[in-house]
Amino acid sequence: MDHHYDPQQTNDYMQPEEDWDRDLLLDPAWEKQQRKTFTAWCNSHLRKAGTQIENIEEDFRDGLKLMLLLEVISGERLAKPERGKMRVHKISNVNKALDFIASKGVKLVSIGAEEIVDGNVKMTLGMIWTIILRFAIQDISVEETSAKEGLLLWCQRKTAPYKNVNIQNFHISWKDGLGFCALIHRHRPELIDYGKLRKDDPLTNLNTAFDVAEKYLDIPKMLDAEDIVGTARPDEKAIMTYVSSFYHAFSGAQKAETAANRICKVLAVNQENEQLMEDYEKLASDLLEWIRRTIPWLENRAPENTMQAMQQKLEDFRDYRRLHKPPKVQEKCQLEINFNTLQTKLRLSNRPAFMPSEGKMVSDINNAWGGLEQAEKGYEEWLLNEIRRLERLDHLAEKFRQKASIHESWTDGKEAMLQQKDYETATLSEIKALLKKHEAFESDLAAHQDRVEQIAAIAQELNELDYYDSPSVNARCQKICDQWDNLGALTQKRREALERTEKLLETIDQLYLEYAKRAAPFNNWMEGAMEDLQDTFIVHTIEEIQGLTTAHEQFKATLPDADKERQAILGIHNEVSKIVQTYHVNMAGTNPYTTITPQEINGKWEHVRQLVPRRDQALMEEHARQQQNERLRKQFGAQANVIGPWIQTKMEEIGRISIEMHGTLEDQLNHLRQYEKSIVNYKPKIDQLEGDHQQIQEALIFDNKHTNYTMEHIRVGWEQLLTTIARTINEVENQILTRDAKGISQEQMNEFRASFNHFDRKKTGMMDCEDFRACLISMGYNMGEAEFARIMSIVDPNRMGVVTFQAFIDFMSRETADTDTADQVMASFKILAGDKNYITVDELRRELPPDQAEYCIARMAPYNGRDAVPGALDYMSFSTALYGESDL
Repeated sequence: MDHHYDPQQTNDYMQPEEDWDRDLLLDPAWEKQQRKTFTAWCNSHLRKAGTQIENIEEDFRDGLKLMLLLEVISGERLAKPERGKMRVHKISNVNKALDFIASKGVKLVSIGAEEIVDGNVKMTLGMIWTIILRFAIQDISVEETSAKEGLLLWCQRKTAPYKNVNIQNFHISWKDGLGFCALIHRHRPELIDYGKLRKDDPLTNLNTAFDVAEKYLDIPKMLDAEDIVGTARPDEKAIMTYVSSFYHAFSGAQKAETAANRICKVLAVNQENEQLMEDYEKLASDLLEWIRRTIPWLENRAPENTMQAMQQKLEDFRDYRRLHKPPKVQEKCQLEINFNTLQTKLRLSNRPAFMPSEGKMVSDINNAWGGLEQAEKGYEEWLLNEIRRLERLDHLAEKFRQKASIHESWTDGKEAMLQQKDYETATLSEIKALLKKHEAFESDLAAHQDRVEQIAAIAQELNELDYYDSPSVNARCQKICDQWDNLGALTQKRREALERTEKLLETIDQLYLEYAKRAAPFNNWMEGAMEDLQDTFIVHTIEEIQGLTTAHEQFKATLPDADKERQAILGIHNEVSKIVQTYHVNMAGTNPYTTITPQEINGKWEHVRQLVPRRDQALMEEHARQQQNERLRKQFGAQANVIGPWIQTKMEEIGRISIEMHGTLEDQLNHLRQYEKSIVNYKPKIDQLEGDHQQIQEALIFDNKHTNYTMEHIRVGWEQLLTTIARTINEVENQILTRDAKGISQEQMNEFRASFNHFDRKKTGMMDCEDFRACLISMGYNMGEAEFARIMSIVDPNRMGVVTFQAFIDFMSRETADTDTADQVMASFKILAGDKNYITVDELRRELPPDQAEYCIARMAPYNGRDAVPGALDYMSFSTALYGESDL
């Protein structure tokens, strides 16, 4: 039973280059070193069981000491060993040992029980190295590295303070012995005087280290100093085994160091936490003290009497908000951060939570801070309200001064003006002006009533707000009110005097006003009437001229009432003249309310009377012209309404004849020619309509409600009708030519027409590409795109995208009839030529009718073959040319 050691299954504590399969040819020096080292290592453990080995390859052959070694180093019991002396018993014991090694996650490669039993030194050393790796090196862990790398890192860390030691491997780095000495000195400095060691004396260094280790550290001497110094590269496995013993010997010291580090770490955490607690307590105390000092200042509500003092308080508050409070906000934030950080650290280090002194909890600070902000908010509101109050007082005082000054300026001189007696010698117009002026003054006075009331209200508000200068305000306000009452009395007295004087001239003034009120609209009416009577007009229908005539008659009906209004207005003016003469009133100037004189009214009225009959004549003439235009419209409409439908009917009948299959093509042709004759005979009616249309244009008539047809519609329809009958007759004639040339029967023609009509889905007399494709498919054609494109190039050579019935017949006749070909014609010419390759002029004239013979002679090229004779013509190329453009 073979066991294999797999390096990857043991956390890579054995490197691939150390695989014993590739190290069968062991260096004699290395073998000696390994034999000594491994033997010493095994004995350091076996002596605990009261035994040892002398020869490593011999003493493990029966497997008993091997099993004992594994029990000692693992602390576990193995299976009961076989006590027999036979080979099979020994193999069984070794296999039990190897199975135990394998059970620890080690795969043994190329190491079998038979080789161990046979005393194979290389296999035995390999097995012991595997055991050393698994039980002495694999579990070494330093700073997240393990096994070989961990052991190497441990050596580097421990020897780092020693400048003349540089551990990079487990062979040549240890040759000078200083590495071993440094490890001992680092952990037990009293055992070695490291300062006396020399790098150039490796034997002394090695022996010193090995002797001290054996004597004081219970590490057996595993190598001879001479073996290491005398070898260019000491055996790596031997060195690793030896060094691992130092590691395990000092592991207790390592644990003590770890414990000390842990204690230091715990103490450092405690110290840091205690410092954080002290910082919190101090910061909390300082912050609470600042809040305690600040709140009374914010709660002080002692008002100031001046805006300047209150603004200074506001500025102090702004400094507090801008300069003093922000650092405290930061301190409060930092306090909460420190508290949370401290509690997190205590929780992570399994410490009890921090409980601040009474009154210094975060909640206490938050409550105190809330009180601060509440006082701050109330203080700011109070400041702003006080400033608004003082601002209001200053504003009201300034407003009072301004309004009082304006009012006093306005009343200056008003009392003297109201006491004048200028009305006693005034004329009517002056009295009227004075009264209007006085009315304006009263309106102005009433308008100033609001200002006086505002002045009194402002004074009252200033008193209520305890304005410091209220006495002077009250005195000035009283003076204004007294003066205002006096102005009211004087205004009433002057108004009564003006009204008494006004009554003497009121009648005349009322008559002037009545005259003006009635003269203005009447004058406007006359000016509008003159404008309307002279207004030019353009009408196009009899209804429009009738509307104008009706409106004019309505206007004439208003003339008697207008004349009465004119006489009444003139009567008012005459009454004014009578009053002036009777009472000798001083009438200075003309009517102040209007510039319209009785002379102007009479003159305009006479002009209106002259314009009325002129308008009557113009309307009568236009009415006669519109009656003539209406007659022309009806005459044209009656004819157009007959001719238009007649043209449409003929178009439809021709269309039906061209697609229906009644009778032979000759019958259709005769029928169409009869239609053509009837159409030609209809031409005089078209000419007559053209004459009526010319009269309408000359009369400038632009619309006609009696018909939807215009002359342009009739012309286009007539031209389309002539074109359609001519084209249809031509199509039937071509169909007859095609039928006769191709030998198509009437039944075939009917079938072609039926198929074409069926697939002419749009009923336009033409099939589009898709209709034509469907028609071909219905007739059994099975074609691809290329074949269809070829057929379309034949039936639609101009690429219009449509197929006419004539093109359809041509295509179908080629598909169904036995048509002549170029070869057939060529063969016929060859018969006439007596089987020669050319034909002569005489032969053509002898065999063909004269016109056809001359046609051929004129178009045949001379024959140039070797058998040519004079006058020989080339009938072959001629035959080919005949079908050059039409042969499919």
